[in-house]
Amino acid sequence: MKLKLYNTETRELEILKPLEERLVRMYTCGPTIYDFAHIGNFRTYVFEDLLRRTIRFFGFSVEQVMNITDIDDKTIRGALRKELPLKQYTEPFRIAFFEDLATLNIEKVEHYPNATDYIPEMIELIRSLLNKGFAYESRRGGIYFSIRKFKGYGRLSHFTMSDLKANASGENDADEYDKENISDFALWKAYDPQRDGSIYWESPFGKGRPGWHIECSAMAMKLLGSSIDIHCGGVDNCFPHHENEIAQSEGVTGKQFVRIWLHSEHLLVDNRKMSKSLGNFYTLRDLLQEGFSGMEIRYLLLATHYRTQLNFTFAGLNGARASLQRIHDFVHRLQLIQEEGLSGSVASLLEQSEMRFKEALGDDLNIAIALSVLFDLIREGHTLADEHRLKKRDAQEILQLLQTWDFVLGLQLLQQEESAPAHVQHLLAKREEARKSKNWSLSDLLRKEIATLGYGIEDTPSGARLKKR
Repeated sequence: MKLKLYNTETRELEILKPLEERLVRMYTCGPTIYDFAHIGNFRTYVFEDLLRRTIRFFGFSVEQVMNITDIDDKTIRGALRKELPLKQYTEPFRIAFFEDLATLNIEKVEHYPNATDYIPEMIELIRSLLNKGFAYESRRGGIYFSIRKFKGYGRLSHFTMSDLKANASGENDADEYDKENISDFALWKAYDPQRDGSIYWESPFGKGRPGWHIECSAMAMKLLGSSIDIHCGGVDNCFPHHENEIAQSEGVTGKQFVRIWLHSEHLLVDNRKMSKSLGNFYTLRDLLQEGFSGMEIRYLLLATHYRTQLNFTFAGLNGARASLQRIHDFVHRLQLIQEEGLSGSVASLLEQSEMRFKEALGDDLNIAIALSVLFDLIREGHTLADEHRLKKRDAQEILQLLQTWDFVLGLQLLQQEESAPAHVQHLLAKREEARKSKNWSLSDLLRKEIATLGYGIEDTPSGARLKKR
């Protein structure tokens, strides 16, 4: 079974065929650490995690780079505003980012390069682009890439030269009117005391700092080579950032920079663009403070196909909570089946489910179909259990398949729920005693008291069970 992915550049589904057999080299645009990452960012990072896990599920190894942008206009403005050295300003946000990744169960990748550690590589790329005639120096000392010198410019975003807006760099350049063409983008920004304060690097071009776009090319090619298999990020990165990466990378090497480009669509909040001014801006930490778990947030961000806009709502988060609870209840039911033996009732069901799940993921990460296969299995599994057609080995085989699928989903489906505190368990035991003595009024009072502590009670054939609300 093949893994097919939608290539933004060709606008076609393409079978993944890495340059090196069974090893996929992948670059993903990481955070700019001037603030806490928001849920729109994490929508992209969860998609990239699903992609990574799916590639491995299909039998490939992955070498992945996720850059950390610690030098750009926003980090410099923040550091100067706080009167802190750049690293001291960005470090708390870097630490928070990795804590957030862990909360969402996003796998660690092989490389997390900081842009500030690759300034020499950026300078060398810029020197090469100058020597090859793709770049030029402005009167004020900045170095710019001439997009008209690169014949393939626009092939990723499918813009023509006449489509380009002024300042295609996506940055506000102090000398933007000193460029040969208003759409050229910065490779090196000449030092501006008012803008940069004490933050600059020495270079053959004079004091200054790299432009945003050259950072990713330098880190990608240094760590993964001149040609890589997959590059992905949010759809807002497609133009100009990724378009500019292609131009400057291929301008240096003359080789195809990326074979397959993937982009995730925007996240909206209540059908509007997320914005602090609209009061609908959320970080991961905001949602955790509202009482939602990392896995509930991950489920919501995961469950919509990456090329479809995701409309975030709190009703949707509650729906994600209910879906996860449905899965955990099924897992718990399977774990309670103790009758020894194998009925043979599930072999065909598991075989068909396994094939359908993999087919869905192989079709450009069709997560909606993959999750429907999961819930079909749950529904049919409950029916078999209701009919007493599941024995212990049947249940174990279903659990094993769920564990295999969770390698891709990353939702910790089989992880045991955290035990309720001792005083809550004590109340549950008292309620069970009240029920045995048919003291229904006391039983109801204890149930309500347990509910005020954040727990529900599920009465099962094997006894009552606490469920955290």
